[in-house]
Amino acid sequence: MNESIQAHHSLRVLALEPYHGGSHKAFLDGWSAGSRHAWTVLGYPANKWKWRMKHAAVTFADLLRGRVERGEQWDVLWCSDMLDLATLKGLAPDSVQRLPSVAYFHENQFTYPLTPEQPVDYTYGFINAKSGLAADAVWFNSAHNRDSFLDALDAFLHRMPNHGPENMADRIREKSSIVPQGIDPVKTGTRGPSETFHVLWAARWEYDKDPELFFSAMREFKQTKADFRMSVIGERFRAVPECFESARSEFAKHIAAWGYQESRQSYEDILRNADVIVSTAQHEFFGITLIEALSAGAFPLVPRKLAYPEILRADENPEFFHEGTADSICSRLLGLARQKAAASLWNGNDEHGIQLSKSYWWPTLAPALDTALEGVARGSGV
Repeated sequence: MNESIQAHHSLRVLALEPYHGGSHKAFLDGWSAGSRHAWTVLGYPANKWKWRMKHAAVTFADLLRGRVERGEQWDVLWCSDMLDLATLKGLAPDSVQRLPSVAYFHENQFTYPLTPEQPVDYTYGFINAKSGLAADAVWFNSAHNRDSFLDALDAFLHRMPNHGPENMADRIREKSSIVPQGIDPVKTGTRGPSETFHVLWAARWEYDKDPELFFSAMREFKQTKADFRMSVIGERFRAVPECFESARSEFAKHIAAWGYQESRQSYEDILRNADVIVSTAQHEFFGITLIEALSAGAFPLVPRKLAYPEILRADENPEFFHEGTADSICSRLLGLARQKAAASLWNGNDEHGIQLSKSYWWPTLAPALDTALEGVARGSGV
């Protein structure tokens, strides 16, 4: 179990994270480091997520009983969507049960994509829903996450035989807010206009990120005889789509970086050197890597769906979006390569993407989240 404590601030925050790794850990690390509050962060390793959702409420309750007996106290409880908050409130000591609580949804298990071999199991989505009912405030990282979850919950309940909870989705929606995730900005580097056009794809190496569409687009781009470098990075798991191995051979002469980056330094170096970051995702609740790349000066090229239109303010920035086909991605890349060669990817406003990313930087976001948490602690919501 992981634990970190900060002291001597205004609120005493108890944060429970059953899946303390990846973006979940980065969120708590970034917020607590910039917070004016005192944090007790308790977490379990980020593996076996189904088991974490089943056991964490029970094991946290047992752990907290000992801490309360030793005199520890808190003012507010924060947890991620991986915690069964309703069960925790039934088993934890009275002083913990009474804490004002926030459930933060990084994702939701009703609409998180399944691999082709996974059977549909609504157990975990319903745990999410019960946590939403049990919390005093429910924070989603995007409206896309909130709306897809609540729509799926409604659809699920309508399929159930009888005695389903009434207005469950509406009751959760009434206490919901959109609270984005934060990033530590990546320092920009100086790049000369003569440097080779560099395209980045950075995502989990799984089918729901649609790597085949990206490689199809890059195959078309290569056929135009364009001069380019290509980096394909991200976390990989046991079952990696076959297209990665064939693409590594096909684009060997163009590859600048390939695979998971073990160090933060190497990861940031790639973001800093990329001209364009392309997403072909079929699933995205937020997009931390995209925002980090934006802070480093990379130009985003993403589908006009999922969380992207709200995160990138589509009405103000239509140039950031492709139409979800290999042809449209290739066409946009050719245009961007010409812009870079002529002057600037950003048409002279090189700071535009960086400025857009600033609302997600922890120095800006952490104080705002602190204030929202104070509202929950006072019983006034966000």
